[in-house]
Order: sequence, then C-alpha cells, then structure tokens
Amino acid sequence: MREIFILCEYPTLNGGERSMLSTLPGVKAAGWTPVALCPPEGALAEALRSQAVEVVPFRTQNSPLPDHSVVPGEGQGVRDVRVLADFQKRNRLPQPTLREELARIIRSRRPALLHANSLAMGRLSGPVAAESGAAGVAHLRDIVGLSAQAVRDLNAHTRLLAVSAATRDFHLAQGLDAHKTFVLHNGVDLESFRPRTPTGFLHRELGLSSEAKLIATVGQLGPRKGQDVLIRAASSLVKKFPKAHFLLIGRRCSEKEETCAFEDALLAAAEGALKSRLHLLGERPDVHLILGELTLYVHPARQEPLGRVLLEAGAAGLPIIATAVGGTPEIFPPEIRSAVLIPPDDPEALAAEMETLLPDESRRRELSRAARNRIAAAFALQTAVKNLLGHYEDLF
Repeated sequence: MREIFILCEYPTLNGGERSMLSTLPGVKAAGWTPVALCPPEGALAEALRSQAVEVVPFRTQNSPLPDHSVVPGEGQGVRDVRVLADFQKRNRLPQPTLREELARIIRSRRPALLHANSLAMGRLSGPVAAESGAAGVAHLRDIVGLSAQAVRDLNAHTRLLAVSAATRDFHLAQGLDAHKTFVLHNGVDLESFRPRTPTGFLHRELGLSSEAKLIATVGQLGPRKGQDVLIRAASSLVKKFPKAHFLLIGRRCSEKEETCAFEDALLAAAEGALKSRLHLLGERPDVHLILGELTLYVHPARQEPLGRVLLEAGAAGLPIIATAVGGTPEIFPPEIRSAVLIPPDDPEALAAEMETLLPDESRRRELSRAARNRIAAAFALQTAVKNLLGHYEDLF
C-alpha cells in the first residue's frame, strides 16, 4: 500500500473537502493509503475518521480552536462564526513555521505522494514537496489572483489539477506551467444525489402549506455566490407568486468586512420586505434530502470555478437556473439545454426566468430529466475517481 498525504487547511466541510472525501473509498480500493494532515478537531476530522482515515494533526493556527463546540457547520450562531474567523486570522502561524512542520512530518513518514487539497495549501507545500523528493499535487479549486511568488510555489509541484477548463485557463494566464496543469472535474455520487419523491418534511419544518413552491440556492454566504441577486429577483416576484418561498442554505466563511456586511444585508432582508418569504437555513447536513423538496434550484454566482452543488442539484433531477460564469457552462453546455443559463449580476434576467418556469411544470420536467442525464453521463463519481487515480499513476 502506498501512502498519500492529503493536506487540508481548515477543520470545516465545504465543497472542496466534500469532493475530496467522496473520492477516498475509490482511492483506498486502488491500493493507496490516504493520511490526512489537517486540524484534528472539527467536522472534517470527524468525517475522515468515519472513513477510517488516519488524521495527523496539522494546524495553520498557533493554538487549537478555543472550544470544540464552536466549529463552523455545527449549528452555532453568526456571532460565534465571526469569533472563530477572527481567532483564525489572528493566530495563523507564519509560512516558514508551517513549511518546517510539514517537512518534518514528510521526513518521518516518507509518503509516496503529497496532495494539497486547496490552492492555498498548494502554495504552502510546493517547495516542501520539491525539496523532499515526494511527488506533489495541488488542487486548484479557486479562481483568484496570484502573486509571482505564489505562481513559483505552485509550479514547484509535480502536477496541478484544476477543477475546470475555465480555472485552468485563468491560472495559465497568470503563469502556471501549462505542461503541469490539467483539468480534473469533480464527480458526484449518483445514488446519494438522485431524484426523490417529495415528502413534505421541509414544508412542515418551515410551517408552510404543501402548495408552497420552494426555490433555493446553496453556498457560502458572500458576494461571490450572489445571494443578493436572488433576493432582488425574489422581491419583484413575491406579489405575482404568493406561494413562492426562497431558501438560502449555507453560512458565511470569510471574516472580511465586506462579507460580514453582505451577510447583515441578507439577515435584514429576511426581516424586511421579504419577511415570511425568505428563509435562511444556515449550513445543513441534509442537502441531499432538501433538494428533493424543491421546485427550482437557482445558482446566481458571480464567479464559480466548478460548483459542486450544481452537480448535486443536477444529479437530483432539479430544474436549474444558473449564471454562465467560470466552469458552469462546462457542467451545462448551452447547446444541450440541460439548465437555463443567464448573465451574472442580473436580477431582472433571473426574475424573468423564474417567472417563466414557476408556472410551467412541463418545462421544469424537461429540464429535470436533461440535468440528471447530463450529470450521469459526464460527472459520475466513478469517472472522477478513475481520472484522479490516472493522475496519481502518471507520476510513478
């Protein structure tokens, strides 16, 4: 069995962590032994241990979390999330210290491969992997600007895996090595995320009648995901569709001032003009079940490298309206009409498409079938695992 180190920065479970976790059974079945280097407390460590994956403590902060109960994704309030974010920012260890610790762990175990599960961890680990002699892989799950030094650090890896062609192209333009950088789409479990007969549990939880139409978006609360665009579109629809209710599922992860202000505006909207029609559900462990209760899924992101929730919503057979940004047109090519694509930051276009689809059950069924067929054909988890293992084997 060959040991592979998987390097993660935070103790939380977001799209990148969930995508990585979904591949681990297939990686293990192929003869690899995954070992996670990550904070030893929190939702991620718990999920890893539930798969019998060894967790080697690796913290980017200079002390553990102040309270294990205060971990994003565990149901705490907005104030607690902000306290934790501020704690992480103030207590982050310097890069040289982190690299020294990573090098020490590598020397003690001599893994065959180091896989950084995020761009930030790829920047940190590139020079360490190169100096250690271990094959280094960095996952590029973000579309962000890079400094010249960050580009050099990433290029020190043996291979770079971008979650979409759009993500790859963006980073190649910044100077990443084209010969090292490949596209590896995420995959989704077609059994966990499948069309389901609605049970009405979410209507009951929210105290809504069974006739209510639920329109949802899932993602971290922040300007990049565009929840404010959905709210503006919803504001123009509530009088025309009195049975329509709008759900925001997710939490804020960033401690930036603009993101905190963005969240405050969403909370105000839920208590203002859209009161009783806008529901902020926070982070939920049952998204796979929630999708089966929806009438329509909306993804109003301003930027999206490759939205995992779009794969999940498509696999669940939902009619989808999404912005044509980043890797989204790779998931739903316009020519096959498996989703409705609109321009970003355009609440009028979003409102118009929702107004068209909400009363048109036949069209929603067509989109549902097309979305499920597209995800099953191109983004099945087995395909993603096979392609990931192919990259691993290419390095030896």
